[in-house]
Amino acid sequence: MGFQALWVAFLVLGFLMFQARVLQSQNLACNQNDLKALQEFMRGLQSPIQGWGTTNSSSSDCCNWPGITCYSSTSLGLVNDSVNSGRVTKLELGRQRLTGKLVESVGSLDQLRTLNLTHNFLKDSLPFSLFHLPKLEVLDLSSNDFSGSIPQSINLPSIKFLDISSNYLSGSLPTHICQNSSRIQVLVLAVNYFSGILSPGIGNCTTLEHLCLGMNDLIGGISEDIFQLQKLKLLGLQDNKLSGNLSTGIGKLLSLERLDISSNDFSGTIPDVFRSLSKLKFFLGHSNYFVGRIPISLANSPSLNLLNLRNNSLGGIIELNCSAMTNLSSLDLATNSFSGNVPSYLPACKNLKNINLAKNKFTGKIPESFKNFQGLSYLSLSNCSITNLSSTLRILQQCKSLTALVLTLNFQGEALPADPTLHFENLKVLVIANCRLTGSIPQWLSNSSKLQLVDLSWNNLSGTIPSWFGGFVNLFYLDLSNNSFTGEIPRSLTELPSLISRSISIEEPSPYFPLFMRRNESGRGLQYNQVRSFPPTLALSDNFLTGPIWPEFGNLTKLHIFELKSNFLSGTIPSELSGMTSLETLDLSHNNLSGVIPWSLVNLSFLSKFGVAYNQLRGKIPTGGQFMTFPSSSFEGNHLCGDHGTPPCPKPDGPLDSPRKSRRNKYVMFGMAVGIVFGAASLVLIIMIVLRAHSRVLILKRWMLTRDKEAEELDPRLMVLLQSKENYKDVSLEDLLISTNNFDQANIIGCGGFGIVYRATLPDGRKLAIKRLSGDSGQMDREFRAEVEALSRAQHPNLVHLQGYCMFKNDKLLVYPYMENSSLDYWLHEKIDGPSSLDWDSRLRIAQGAARGLAYLHQACEPHILHRDIKSSNILLDKNFKAYLADFGLARLMLPYDTHVTTDLVGTLGYIPPEYGQAAVATYKGDVYSFGVVLLELLTGRRPMDMCKPKGSQDLISWVIQMKKENRESEVFDPFIYDKQNDKELLRALEIACLCLIEHPKLRPSTEQLEWRRERDLTKARKCSCATSLYIRN
Repeated sequence: MGFQALWVAFLVLGFLMFQARVLQSQNLACNQNDLKALQEFMRGLQSPIQGWGTTNSSSSDCCNWPGITCYSSTSLGLVNDSVNSGRVTKLELGRQRLTGKLVESVGSLDQLRTLNLTHNFLKDSLPFSLFHLPKLEVLDLSSNDFSGSIPQSINLPSIKFLDISSNYLSGSLPTHICQNSSRIQVLVLAVNYFSGILSPGIGNCTTLEHLCLGMNDLIGGISEDIFQLQKLKLLGLQDNKLSGNLSTGIGKLLSLERLDISSNDFSGTIPDVFRSLSKLKFFLGHSNYFVGRIPISLANSPSLNLLNLRNNSLGGIIELNCSAMTNLSSLDLATNSFSGNVPSYLPACKNLKNINLAKNKFTGKIPESFKNFQGLSYLSLSNCSITNLSSTLRILQQCKSLTALVLTLNFQGEALPADPTLHFENLKVLVIANCRLTGSIPQWLSNSSKLQLVDLSWNNLSGTIPSWFGGFVNLFYLDLSNNSFTGEIPRSLTELPSLISRSISIEEPSPYFPLFMRRNESGRGLQYNQVRSFPPTLALSDNFLTGPIWPEFGNLTKLHIFELKSNFLSGTIPSELSGMTSLETLDLSHNNLSGVIPWSLVNLSFLSKFGVAYNQLRGKIPTGGQFMTFPSSSFEGNHLCGDHGTPPCPKPDGPLDSPRKSRRNKYVMFGMAVGIVFGAASLVLIIMIVLRAHSRVLILKRWMLTRDKEAEELDPRLMVLLQSKENYKDVSLEDLLISTNNFDQANIIGCGGFGIVYRATLPDGRKLAIKRLSGDSGQMDREFRAEVEALSRAQHPNLVHLQGYCMFKNDKLLVYPYMENSSLDYWLHEKIDGPSSLDWDSRLRIAQGAARGLAYLHQACEPHILHRDIKSSNILLDKNFKAYLADFGLARLMLPYDTHVTTDLVGTLGYIPPEYGQAAVATYKGDVYSFGVVLLELLTGRRPMDMCKPKGSQDLISWVIQMKKENRESEVFDPFIYDKQNDKELLRALEIACLCLIEHPKLRPSTEQLEWRRERDLTKARKCSCATSLYIRN
């Protein structure tokens, strides 16, 4: 009986569960109120969401839309609550490239538990209703473009996870969020523009475990109520302006595992309160103003894994208790004032792998005990006055795990040891630069076959460069410059595998350790000092090398920097060097090279620094490509002719005769001229008529013959003229061919990465600029037409309007209006009296005009357009010096392209943002960075990169940053625009430029902010002679 009852109960339960499933599936139809709210949400977006509201049977059932999760409120299917059925509980659309804004209707989704819109491009203010969702547990709006302040009224009683980082939110820090959000565990407000003091209130979030407030503008000290958070595991306050002494209250955070207070203005001594922080694993306090010694409790922390106190003013002797610090893995105490000997006890820290003690005040040599460092991977002791290199290498070779060794600015005048027993099997990075070392490159180094980066520059090394360098499979950076090497360049260097096909994977010694560190170096500088960011380089300059430049160097397609200047190299410049398609710098100046400059080098589209000065070169300087951008100093000291301040080239009339024969020929020719002048006059009129009748035919025939030699009519439909206020409707392809003399070089007025620009003078005197696109666009004709006509709809007073286009066989022509005053680059860097002709008022108007044009492309133009090649040569000037942004959107014609983000990078070296080299993604903030470089050009009158400048000032950005750090801002301005009356205005503009150049893209202003703020703030500064704000922020 009992068994039967149990069986019946089982059947009933099974039936009820089946019925519940049936009823639940029926009740999952989208709630109508939620459907309406989602439809309003869609209207706030600028493009539809794929799969939402499609024309099928479930178009109104939002529960089936991608990113939507619903649930039924019926319990086991027994109660059919139609009002609450099919309610939306999750809206998850992260990384969908959504654009537009978040509307108030999202607050109508009152059953929402998760809202995830991370990594999109949503903008404007956050809706008030968003902060009053009673069931919301997870809110992730990070990495968008939201702006404005957080509402004062917040009621999120169920919230557990809130992340609104990496936006443009401003105002005071919303500590009031904790008043009605007692369940919150993760609060991430980092990478915004919150300002003011860190006021009390966060202490009310008693369950908080992660608090991230880094990279804002917070000032003052740490609010004491934060120290009441007993469950707090992570506290991130880095990159603010917090100051004063670090509170002893830190010791109350008993659960703390990670503490990051780096890059602030904390001062005084570090409090000795770490004994109670028994779970602390990571302490980052670098780049502050701490003094004194490392606290005893910190030096005895058994849980600590990473200790980074780099770039402070700590001193005394380093005293760590390695017997207690059993988990310490990374130690960075560089750029302080520690003294005494390098601590000999450090190998007792058994897990220590990464050590950076650079730039301290140590004396003596490396301790013998360092041979016991079995796990040591990274060691930097640069600029520490260490002596005895032979002993140092003998000891460190026994560290079998060592992969990176940096010993720059030590061992002054010692010899590089040739001890054949030395062996560094796993070494990948070796830097012993600027030590004035003598001797030659030792044979033992050939056994370090894993080397990727070798820098032995600025020593006194001699002998030949060993050929075995060419056998290093992973070597991509070799700097042997400023030594005394002799002999030929090893031919084996032309076979370096990583420079032919760079597929190596570079692992940093530590994610927290820069390879080099300079005191108060900017974040941007640190980024470029990471190993993975070093450009592939062969630097052999300033030696005594002889012999030829091997043609096989052209095989190094991945090489970026090739420097051979100041040697005794001879022979010709190989035309094969044009195969180095990634080359940015080619410096062959101050050698004994002869012959001509190969015209094939114009194909090096990324070449931004070029030098052949002071050789024995002859012939014409190539034109086209990047050669149009190089200064005259790149070619001086030769026998060259053509452009760049050199004499004009002789006409190709054959070799000159002897002086006597030349004089006789002059008399003969004069007599002949007198005899025929009258006869010629009678034929002139006839000839002019004939030429006028046939010139069009001849040019067109020549055009046809230079193509495929196929017979094809010049169909008038080949030329498409677009609507514009200028009247060019009567212009034909025939006119363009004749007015450019079949695109003769004499009519070239500019060139860029996408093609050459020709001046076309029409028969009626009107002028046009014709861009002849280079290469294969990779698009079908129909796609090309669609893209061109889309670009033509970009109409703004500060954009160069596309007037028309033409497709003829493999040629694609774009028709633009002609700009009388050429480009900003011409006036700043090429025209002799150009800088003096551009006063500050003119430069300010040019900057504002370019900013307005760029803001239109990013914000108002439909579809939005990413420029990707902002530079001074792409800012054109009309007869009134009004600025026009040129070449916008050409990447859409030449490369597969997305209007917001693309992985096909183009641009001009010196203007390319640092993140492009790592992330390989072009963004709107990349355009802002490039605009910041142009703004620096306007302010300083200098090129972004100028190798003719002294070391330390060749890179414009680094030089300006350094001058600012030294409080010498007034010295960076172009003397033609600087005076006391506009001092404050110039300083304000300089701050704006520096904001555009911030390393982190999210921290840069948008073009909308940039354009509006520049006008308001600079106009205000002009009227009031003061500019109090230093930031482009609301």
